[in-house]
Amino acid sequence: MLMPTMRTPRTDPLWQLTAACDADRRPDRLDLIVGVYRDDTGASPVFGAVAEAERRIAERSPSKAYLGPAGNRAFSTALTEMLFPSEQVRERTLAVQSVAGTGALRLLAELLAETGPDRTVHLGTPAYLNHRTILTAAGLRVREYPMLLADGRPDPGAAIEAIATAAPGDVLLIQGCCHNPTGTAMPARRWEELAHAMAARGVVPFVDQAYFGLGDGLDADLEGMRRMLDLLPEAVVAVSASKAWGLYNERTGCAIVVSDDPARRAHAYGILETVARAGYSQPPDHGARIVHEILRDPGLYTDWRAELEGMRGRLGALRGGLADALAHRTGTTVFEPLREQRGMFLRLPLSERDMGRLREEHAIHGLPSGRINLAGTPAHRLDRLADAIARVHGASDRAARPLPVG
Repeated sequence: MLMPTMRTPRTDPLWQLTAACDADRRPDRLDLIVGVYRDDTGASPVFGAVAEAERRIAERSPSKAYLGPAGNRAFSTALTEMLFPSEQVRERTLAVQSVAGTGALRLLAELLAETGPDRTVHLGTPAYLNHRTILTAAGLRVREYPMLLADGRPDPGAAIEAIATAAPGDVLLIQGCCHNPTGTAMPARRWEELAHAMAARGVVPFVDQAYFGLGDGLDADLEGMRRMLDLLPEAVVAVSASKAWGLYNERTGCAIVVSDDPARRAHAYGILETVARAGYSQPPDHGARIVHEILRDPGLYTDWRAELEGMRGRLGALRGGLADALAHRTGTTVFEPLREQRGMFLRLPLSERDMGRLREEHAIHGLPSGRINLAGTPAHRLDRLADAIARVHGASDRAARPLPVG
């Protein structure tokens, strides 16, 4: 029998919440769940540089022939050159195209499991919902450590302490910038501190680069990783093109391995191709061609950088506006840490119950953890969002106060 037992199907909680949001017919509904950039009209825009690149590619009508498990090599080379200006780092890298950043995470997790079956991956929490799922599916052990202080700000010593307890060959997973779900960011000097600590313990960094360009600017967002790789002999980096180029449904990404040892790089390349071949044979090419076209053409590259900077500026204005509005409405400093967060996401200092009230009473859909996608908020609806958050916070604050005596 094909299915001898019936078990409750496992469903991703993020997509369950998304389905509930889609079913909400209230006209003032705000969908702040899925990490997709939207403009003030509520649309997820296509970059002008992307549209022009597609037009040029269509005019050339390139072949649709197979490219192999490693995908579009010209794309991987161009992306690696953008990420790592240092030739000394680039000459230590190998890269294969993947099915988006998620596919890169899975390929590299499989590589780490194959080359170190006894490894443990140290993962700061709160974490991206899919990290643990991907790591454990590849057979890796995961050890979590809390990365935030009580006020929601990052704990500067948490990762250092995790490294100190790690065994040689263990892995530290680091989000490159604009942390999902907390919006936190590490200054470049802390990347160097982590690099020295990892070098002393023999720990390998696993960098997830998904939101570069949306925090403090493209080069500023990549600076910490670049400094780290200058100092360490080995690393793996998963890269997503979804956010920085708006290529969400093109599923374009890259898995990168950094190693001083050419033989180890060659071995890793063989594993990555084998895993890709068994999983999906080879990645789709259209998004990779778009990114390559933009990166190789100076005019398109300049246009793309300007559009990316415009998105970053809008996110900064929304974040500052929301923090100002909440300070005014609540008369507290509870929401001040929001100003220090970066990228598409904010993590509100609200409980799971409070987030449920936002959804049920105000038609504002976020995650139970307090994470909202700031980029899903039209500027003209920012006041409504602030009003709802302030009301929920005020009600929660009143409920938490002890009853008067006598």
